[in-house]
Amino acid sequence: MNKSPFQKDFLYPTSKNPMGFSSVGRNVMIHETANIVGAHRISLGDNVRIDEFVTIKASSLIAIGSYIHIAGSSYLAATESLKLSDFVGLSHGVKIFCGSDDYSGQTLTNPTVPSAYRSVKQAPVLIGRHVIIGAGSVILPGVEIAEGCAIGALSLVVQSLEPWGIYGGVPVRRLKDRKRDLLVLEGRLRAELA
Repeated sequence: MNKSPFQKDFLYPTSKNPMGFSSVGRNVMIHETANIVGAHRISLGDNVRIDEFVTIKASSLIAIGSYIHIAGSSYLAATESLKLSDFVGLSHGVKIFCGSDDYSGQTLTNPTVPSAYRSVKQAPVLIGRHVIIGAGSVILPGVEIAEGCAIGALSLVVQSLEPWGIYGGVPVRRLKDRKRDLLVLEGRLRAELA
């Protein structure tokens, strides 16, 4: 089977799980330059695309749902569990952290220091269905981004967000409500595929 020019640098769907993922759905495309550590802790749903220079470090479980796009140069670091629900889009350069050093100055920092001298906050991150996160945004440990949120580019998410809002800023704040028309389109898509 010949790959289209668009797919020429992607490992999937022509190969069968060469990285040893926990599970892989249908129509998964991972760019050959993606750097994935701990693939055996990562499950991938259907219709997933991971673009060039993405780094995913799975020290804990990562569940990536269906209809997911992770754009180039994004970084996902799961020292605790990380879940991307269906229809999530991460724009270029999004960073998601499930662990972070204490920046207060009360403890030492960085992984070369013994753990007795550090204070690392580690907490799961959950990204709900139909969430889109703008380029260059950063998501910190313990955050739950509820269904339908849209986060503007270069935003910093330090606390959980309420559903169906458009957020932006450093730190993010709710700017306005987000329309739910896309739920009708999701229903049509699922009916078409059934």
